[in-house]
Amino acid sequence: MPNVKSAEKRARTNEKRRERNRRDRSRMRTAIKKVRQAESPEAASDALNKAESLLDRMAGKGVIHGNTAARQKSRLHAHVKRLEP
Repeated sequence: MPNVKSAEKRARTNEKRRERNRRDRSRMRTAIKKVRQAESPEAASDALNKAESLLDRMAGKGVIHGNTAARQKSRLHAHVKRLEP
């Protein structure tokens, strides 16, 4: 246990942020899976828009690195492109 008041607050803050990051990462992974599992190009395109927005927000908040978000978006775009006839 922390002995200093500021260390106690830091421990509380770290725990809150850890929980928020876990929740956000889970939402992000689910959005990516929905794009990959979409049956039709239209459904994949809709899911892609939502996933892309979520990836940008997560990169902005620092949950993931900006380059990781860009790489994921690029791969998802290529996946959706392959679904189109």
